[in-house]
Amino acid sequence: MEHFNISRRHLLVGSASAAALLTASKVGQAQEAKPLPDYVAYKDPEALIVHSNNTLETERSALGVQPITPDRQLYIRNNVSPPSDEIVADRDAWEVTFEGVGEPRNITVGELKTMGIETVTMVLQCSGNGRAYFEHKPSGTPWQVGAAGCVMWTGVPLRAVVERLGGAAEGVRFVTGTGGEEIPEGLDPLDLIVERSVPVDVLDSILLAWDMNGEPISLAHGGPLRMVVPGFTGVNNIKYIKKVALTDTETEALIQSERYRIHPVGTEGSTEYPSVWQMSVKSWITGPLETARAGINQITGLAFGGMSAAASVEVSVDDGETWEEAQFIGPDLGQYAWRPFVLAKELEPGTYRIVSRATDSEGNQQPEETEPNQAGYNHNGWRAPGVDVTVS
Repeated sequence: MEHFNISRRHLLVGSASAAALLTASKVGQAQEAKPLPDYVAYKDPEALIVHSNNTLETERSALGVQPITPDRQLYIRNNVSPPSDEIVADRDAWEVTFEGVGEPRNITVGELKTMGIETVTMVLQCSGNGRAYFEHKPSGTPWQVGAAGCVMWTGVPLRAVVERLGGAAEGVRFVTGTGGEEIPEGLDPLDLIVERSVPVDVLDSILLAWDMNGEPISLAHGGPLRMVVPGFTGVNNIKYIKKVALTDTETEALIQSERYRIHPVGTEGSTEYPSVWQMSVKSWITGPLETARAGINQITGLAFGGMSAAASVEVSVDDGETWEEAQFIGPDLGQYAWRPFVLAKELEPGTYRIVSRATDSEGNQQPEETEPNQAGYNHNGWRAPGVDVTVS
């Protein structure tokens, strides 16, 4: 009887997940015919699902086993419409205000380039990636797995700038970044401003980046300058960074005080609930996705650990009943990057439910399901993103 209950539960959960996946897929297909917005007209329309002007998702098949996601295929998520492209006409002239340091002042990108330079490769992932898999159907873009990419940022370490400005003021607890989007007149700036605070503990890893994947950051992805917080979800990586302040309290902007909070279904967001900050261990399958031929198949996917490196990943072709260890392929680009993986597996004709499960270097394993939260953030369960593949 116990075995029957477990199997029945798996069947029900699997069916619900498959239904959610099918629904989300239909949404994507319905939106796919939309033309790309003008500000991202340079991107690959075949690799993207257009949900709205400010939300574009990368097709799962386009992610493949690429260690680095090209700009032309990288997803888009904007909380506020992008500013005019005039701000990237003279990139080095863009000014950033620094506060909460010994010598507060404005610094141009040109001057920042003289203070130091580092490169970090990291997963950039929308906080809502995987929202389509929550059964309570939270509002917002029904992202599946494509609101994520792995990119290489180059810029000046924030710690070097803070040191140059006389160090941090006493009592600081947060790094607060403010974006340079224009707020329409007559509206309360705190309602719309993209301003996020992250713990000062991560200051040493923050980068003020001017290049992405070896090229000047496009306007769509935050150029001329973006504050990059490795291991943290996309909303904390502030585009068009206009002010960096070391503060003793979190910003009162609604995007911090009420939005992007992990709170129970049916409740309102507030500071009593955890902020959406660090990412957790996660993986998903990128191929095959629908059909395959009988024989040896190369089952591929992507895995990352969030704040820690991905240490291993397992693949199951029977919806998690049995597991086999996959192999990482390609270069190890650091603890914040994802690792493409592959499992060579002989498959006979039939239908398979293929899933993957990653473990990070700290021993944290990807869970079967993610505890629901009202807004559908930080989904990292392994069951729901699985794929049904027919082998003939």
